[in-house]
Amino acid sequence: MRIVLWVRPGSAHPGVGGEHDGALVVRVSERAVDGRATAAALAAVAAAFGVRRNAVTLVAGAASRRKLVEVPGADPASLDRLLAQ
Repeated sequence: MRIVLWVRPGSAHPGVGGEHDGALVVRVSERAVDGRATAAALAAVAAAFGVRRNAVTLVAGAASRRKLVEVPGADPASLDRLLAQ
């Protein structure tokens, strides 16, 4: 399943949940330096969907807050639940 993310780097309260312009919000404590926020966001998404980190693939948006990721085996019901938080 492909999922659009909205990453909020430097967050005091990291987590996955909520919606921003149709994208799943991922809050990470890491700053957007040298790809650290992106790596943290991918790890958070993997944990939220219960898949291994290396299963989550960045498709587009490496240098953007808006990212497109591929999460194989993701449950659409889980995505709906996370968006509703």
